[in-house]
Amino acid sequence: MSSAESHGAQASPKKNEGGILHRLYVGTGAFDIVGKRKRWYLFFIALVLISVASMGIKGFNLGIEFEGGTQIQLPAHGAHGTITSDDATRVFADALGKQAAEAQTVGVGSAATVQIRSETLPETDVAKVKQALFQQLQPIGSNGQPSEQAISDSAVSASWGGEISRQAFIALGVFMVLVTIFLAIYFERWMALAALISLIHDIVVTAGIYSLVGFEVTPATVIGLLTILGFSLYDTVVVFDKVKENSRGILGLTRRTYAETANLALNQTLMRSINTSVIALLPVLGLLIVGYILLGSGTLQDLALVQLTGMLAGVMSSLFLATPLLVDFKMRDPKFKQQAERVRQRRANLARKAAERQAEEDDFDASDDDALAAELRKEKAYAAAASVPSRTPKQSKSNPRRGRPSGKKKR
Repeated sequence: MSSAESHGAQASPKKNEGGILHRLYVGTGAFDIVGKRKRWYLFFIALVLISVASMGIKGFNLGIEFEGGTQIQLPAHGAHGTITSDDATRVFADALGKQAAEAQTVGVGSAATVQIRSETLPETDVAKVKQALFQQLQPIGSNGQPSEQAISDSAVSASWGGEISRQAFIALGVFMVLVTIFLAIYFERWMALAALISLIHDIVVTAGIYSLVGFEVTPATVIGLLTILGFSLYDTVVVFDKVKENSRGILGLTRRTYAETANLALNQTLMRSINTSVIALLPVLGLLIVGYILLGSGTLQDLALVQLTGMLAGVMSSLFLATPLLVDFKMRDPKFKQQAERVRQRRANLARKAAERQAEEDDFDASDDDALAAELRKEKAYAAAASVPSRTPKQSKSNPRRGRPSGKKKR
């Protein structure tokens, strides 16, 4: 990175004035994000490597829709009171001698139900579990009386989840191709490439976090993954549009390099990106709270989790990855390298002149009679030069220039 780039667009001596919130609000380039991009590269590379390693070693916690299995459902209200998911899991284990894969309560009030999911069971095991659930928990049916008919079962094929995933990946591929073409036309190819890398990062990191933490992957998770791409792309486009505006005609200027111009654009849109992200995350948090804590809905939980994870990754990549990548791509062009060199030379000349003036001031000693006399003579010389009349002075209005003498004596 050249010295002109590291100087920063925020080279003003007042760059440290005010607190962090003030600097965020005014957006004058006080945060050197682009100048420290190598640190961000290391951070994102580590994040991607951890995600890829987790996906390769640990894998995913696939839901029943991907692996196939049996689901048994019964009302959450029984003759002896409320039926919990723990009660259902205990009865299942007593009946078959093995644990269910998952049990959860879905819905609230009279519509609440308990869902038990397990590996694919033969009909005899399903009938045994349903009989045990009825005998021990006495679920109440629609007629208000305990009924074995209130307990239902269904078999889920693994091909169903695979088909949804296949269609989702096709949609993802089409989306990325169209986005790349749009950005290449509206902006330029390097911006399109930087945005594409940022989107791939968001997908890999979101999938890696799901693998690392062990969140269950369902078709709702795959669908939710597609919704975060638009949000990530929106932030990137906002920043790139500001970079395009700030860098118009930059090759003919020597005030800032392209890196400093991009960093200034980041600072000018930083507060907007933060506000947008907070506003977007609030309803997602609400969806997570309402869908999981209150309703106990697995689908809403899956959607909220993938959106929350993906949005956070998208905000980070759009601010700290996409624009620094764009700067490195642009600085491969000799024209931008030459422009950065001209900026560096201009600043070096200004610094040299300032140092010379400072040296002259430092060399003067008022206690030295010879130096003082020399300074006084210099000042007198400047004053005399300023008072010397012009070689071609203007005519006075009181003594206008006469015409050519006619040779006749005026009487």
